[in-house]
Amino acid sequence: MRFLQGFLALVFVVFGVIGGLSSSAQAQNQVWVQIEAHPNLTTAEQRVRAYSQLVENVNGFRATTGLYAVALGPYDPDTGRLVLQQLLGQGLIPRDSFLEDGDLYATQFFPVAASALEEAPETPAETATETPVEEVAAPVVLDETPQEARQSEAQLTREERDQLQIALQWFGFYTGGIDGAFGPGTRGSMQAYQTDRGMEPTGILTTRQRAQLLDEYQGELSALGMRNVLDQRAGIQMDLPMAMVRFDSYNFPFAQYEEVNDSGVRVMLISQPGDRATLFGLYEIMQTLDIVPLEGARERGSDRFTLTGQSATLRSHTEARLVGGAVKGFTLIWEPSADAQMERVLPMMQSSFAAVDGTLDPAAVPEGLDESIDMVSGLTVRRPDIVRTGFFLDSQGTVLTTTEVAGQCGQILIDNAYEATVSYRDDALGIAVLTPSQALAPLGFAQLAADPARLRADIAVAGYPFGGALSSASTSFGSLAELSGVNGEDTVQRLSVNTADTEAGGPVLDLSGNVIGMVLPGVVGDRTLPSDVTLALRADQLIGELQAAGVSVTLAQPTGVLNRENVSREAQDMTVRVSCWN
Repeated sequence: MRFLQGFLALVFVVFGVIGGLSSSAQAQNQVWVQIEAHPNLTTAEQRVRAYSQLVENVNGFRATTGLYAVALGPYDPDTGRLVLQQLLGQGLIPRDSFLEDGDLYATQFFPVAASALEEAPETPAETATETPVEEVAAPVVLDETPQEARQSEAQLTREERDQLQIALQWFGFYTGGIDGAFGPGTRGSMQAYQTDRGMEPTGILTTRQRAQLLDEYQGELSALGMRNVLDQRAGIQMDLPMAMVRFDSYNFPFAQYEEVNDSGVRVMLISQPGDRATLFGLYEIMQTLDIVPLEGARERGSDRFTLTGQSATLRSHTEARLVGGAVKGFTLIWEPSADAQMERVLPMMQSSFAAVDGTLDPAAVPEGLDESIDMVSGLTVRRPDIVRTGFFLDSQGTVLTTTEVAGQCGQILIDNAYEATVSYRDDALGIAVLTPSQALAPLGFAQLAADPARLRADIAVAGYPFGGALSSASTSFGSLAELSGVNGEDTVQRLSVNTADTEAGGPVLDLSGNVIGMVLPGVVGDRTLPSDVTLALRADQLIGELQAAGVSVTLAQPTGVLNRENVSREAQDMTVRVSCWN
């Protein structure tokens, strides 16, 4: 109470001085002492009413930046400086208070029906005493000198200095770490900000410039509605742009936040129980969805993955990780018009992401959801133009497949995840060699048999039937019917086994697990082969062609016979799905 009485006494003294000095308060060169600014009207109204109980001349304005300002005044410049100095000296207003000329104030919300922004008309007496001599008004100096700015800057706390770096970083002027140290990098960013805003580029922000920078930053945050959201059901807590999205539904394994106000932005939180196999399965599934465009970086580690995608109409960023027996992450989806905003939003989402207890239940599916083969959790699946089979030739991930996937694809993917290019092709044989854009580490690769297989021997064919719908290769068993093709070709062998079109390019193995051939398409000329007949290139004839082309191959070594289960495992380890996308 004693403090309040002392404070009121000081206020009356100060404003007694003000009354004597501000006879021209509404003159053209009026200024305000801005003491606070808030992103929403409710908070600003509470603060302006609190101040009005203690001091006079308290006003509330909505600024053109979208913020709501609390300001004292108006005063002439000399009086404004006096009020600012006295109140700062007593610690009665925030240290970042500053003089404002009112250009940013658009409308007044407190006091109600007040019009302090209007200039006061001249009185008849003032008009009568005017001299006819034309005078040029002296410029109003509202800012600080660099020395004064450095002195006021020295009073900032570590948190306040961090906030300035964060704001400069937000607008792209600062690229260093947030350390509160105003070194060359920070000074350079301040100078760049001043230049961009039409200020004198001193590299030292004045009190007013600091306030303007923070006001701009808070205004942008308000437009995005960045808010920390705890989704207890998904077990995820993170900052989300809630002015652009709203929660819509749970559709396992996603908590879906749809766009609002035509923002073109969506968010999906990823949450499901699982292990590394679950994570890797999700990695493949996500890349089949329309929300993940084909162009973009893909990265998969042992316990996490990141997917980015971009097209002419869509952008997306997905990341997920293993966290205590669960797979958790998020996908941010936006239209190109929001690129600049999402460049700022994404790092905030990444740095704030936290996994808490809880995962989505697999039964979390909206009632009446229309699922089909072309949908995953209510999201449209992107389908390739062609799916075929291939197999690894070496430990770096080089793949041998059919030329059906070469020459007519905008993009070739191995296992729907790894982009590859055609490094060699032989149209006469019908083979294409694919080199992945990144080094792979296959579980197994082919050992090619240098001798022809034994006639009527048991064989196995690995591939992706059913249009490549299965996530891993399946194996069919049959026998070697002929060592030549239907027209007597010695590079081809005929198998007695059923295969689908999508299994073309797959390996043919003997019961030792060695590769004795590659499955060919089921059409010869314009004729379709019977369902129980499959043609395959002979490995013994293929080895020389590959070596001559500079393709490294591994020759088979004598080994014992395996049971069918082990042959299937050997085949699956080397076999891949090859897809063609346009």
